[in-house]
Amino acid sequence: MSEDDRTRAMRSPGDARPLPPRRGDGLRSGGAPAHQVPSGGAPTHKLPGASQYSEAPPPSEPPRGGGGRVYGKERAGRSPMRPLRSKGEPFDAPPRQPRRRLSGRTIVKIVAGVLVALLVAAVGMFFWIDSRLAGIEGVLEDYEGRPADTPGTNWLLVGSDSRKGLSAAQRKKLATGKAVGQRTDSMMLLHIPEGGDPPTLVSLPRDSAVTIPGKGRDKLNSAYAIGGGKLLARTVETVTGVRIDNYMEIGFAGFVDIVDAVGGVEINVRADVDDPKAGLKLKKGTQMLSGSQALGYVRTRKGGALPDFERTKRQRQFLGAVVKKAASPGVLINPFTSIPLAMSATDAVEVDSDTGAFDMLSLGLAMGDSPVTTVVPFGGTEAIAGGGEAIKWDRAKALALFEALKEDKPVPKNIIDAA
Repeated sequence: MSEDDRTRAMRSPGDARPLPPRRGDGLRSGGAPAHQVPSGGAPTHKLPGASQYSEAPPPSEPPRGGGGRVYGKERAGRSPMRPLRSKGEPFDAPPRQPRRRLSGRTIVKIVAGVLVALLVAAVGMFFWIDSRLAGIEGVLEDYEGRPADTPGTNWLLVGSDSRKGLSAAQRKKLATGKAVGQRTDSMMLLHIPEGGDPPTLVSLPRDSAVTIPGKGRDKLNSAYAIGGGKLLARTVETVTGVRIDNYMEIGFAGFVDIVDAVGGVEINVRADVDDPKAGLKLKKGTQMLSGSQALGYVRTRKGGALPDFERTKRQRQFLGAVVKKAASPGVLINPFTSIPLAMSATDAVEVDSDTGAFDMLSLGLAMGDSPVTTVVPFGGTEAIAGGGEAIKWDRAKALALFEALKEDKPVPKNIIDAA
């Protein structure tokens, strides 16, 4: 067998490349048949005419029969062939799109947008609170002989026993009694220094013997009963020599609402308390007090050799605890607690007409800064004209205490220890 014959034999039937010429084939055109037609006669076969073919109808569905081949082998099954897919990818999954990564500029824009939204919300909340504060006109008005302004900021904080806003059922539940009018249940002088020293919170015992302007010698809480916050503020300024910059008072109803708004206040009860008059029964130890329990805790006169003195200590302890809880991130950041707290606080408190939301924020920060707490040093009692006895201040030590506040200096330790 010649080389050309071997080449022809090795070619596959479907190869479309031209065959190499054989000897004697001669020249042929591109349209000539691959094999030479015998000369001298007609073709040995005829092509079928067009009439011999019938058009097959187009298939209505893909053929179901087998017989398909994959890589030269018979394919099992009757389902149509599908393209190859990667492992875990569904047959009809759309083509995967490339993941778009956030650019640094986009992230900065998102963070900036969130910060702007929070800032706008905070500013809106600030002005909303400011608009809800109830101001008492003239409570800190000027008068002849009023003490001069001194460094730092001085607050007079007053807790009244007003039953305003309490129903008969609430008065019974809280054991507040049926007394009409209002008196002071607690009074505190808070000094916020200009420097980095901690604030000082001084309790003013309600039964302190003082000179009330135009009314003579009487108990301190009588000033509030006679002339409200205005006469009380003037009396405190007169006996201490400290000018009051801001005034705030709160009644029983507001007291309970604020405590409940922050979810209760944790207090370390130093001794068992059982006082039916205050509606209170507590065991010794640290525990969470509700609004009604906290009210009874700061009102009770049970416990200690000097009940009124122990009462002022509990009031300072509670005030620090409730402000610290209210200023905690868990309360301020959570709108479900911060908004009810803001509503309760603005409904509960009354301030002087010049005190706004910014001043209230300053007060909260000061109370959350672990202030130095004390009480006006006292010694013995004094008979008053209206009958009964009042607490007599230790004049020398009390003057030293108030002079330190006026000069914006820390209170001497020996004064605090004496108190």
